[in-house]
Amino acid sequence: MTDPVNHTILLLDIEQFGRRDDVEQAFMRRMLYSVLHETLRSAGVEPAEQRLEDRGDSVMALINATVPKARLLHALINETPTLLHANNRLAAAGARVRLRIVLASGEVAVQELGGALGGAVGWDLNQAFRLLDSTPLREALRHREGPCALAVSDALYQGIVRHGHGGLAPEAFHRVTVQGKEGEFPAWLHGAPAPDAPEPAPASAPTTTRALAAAPPPAPAPAAAQGAATFQFLGGTPTFGGNLIGGDQHVVSGGQVHGDVNTGNTVGGDR
Repeated sequence: MTDPVNHTILLLDIEQFGRRDDVEQAFMRRMLYSVLHETLRSAGVEPAEQRLEDRGDSVMALINATVPKARLLHALINETPTLLHANNRLAAAGARVRLRIVLASGEVAVQELGGALGGAVGWDLNQAFRLLDSTPLREALRHREGPCALAVSDALYQGIVRHGHGGLAPEAFHRVTVQGKEGEFPAWLHGAPAPDAPEPAPASAPTTTRALAAAPPPAPAPAAAQGAATFQFLGGTPTFGGNLIGGDQHVVSGGQVHGDVNTGNTVGGDR
């Protein structure tokens, strides 16, 4: 295995590649490599300055650290979407390519094994692949109308993007947290954040025995109605203690009634 050397790490992955049939996948892989080669050419990356490894539905490019990263970012932001759009116009709907893209940097060693392709290893490379497969980047592409979504590592953002090198706009990136196998780490997505899922409407509180018990007691009845004697007479002319009260539907409340009450029958005593 070689000693680790600092590289710029570029990863591109085709969205929903496994849902396509073999003919569509072969066409999409050719488009992937065509877009990659044109992107690197527009960034001024010479063939001797790049190492490519095929990953089926994705490709990894290790680029010499001497190539300016700001120039690579400009190509990915401006050239790659244009190239994808031009190629997709000529493709059938089922073979159009949308890409998740990661640009990172770090120490990478190469371990060539006989009879096998590839062999790049390194912590920074692993984290770049975690970012490529992360939920924030997948959601960003899912909500985009454009054909690609780009994420950069925190180290690349802090060293290049944050300072506006090469005319890059730091405000065009927003920070996200990626959950990797080894723990969380920060990264930066280019473009507007994906819209948040709507919050569920709060459910109405159910009526329970406890809720009813906590409810305030009903207001007390007016004093005149508590324990009061109430007489209602319909029709006739009742007489109380020799006095005559005329009319229908009279109510007498409170106190005692002395004498006889004439309601068609005579009731004696105190009432």
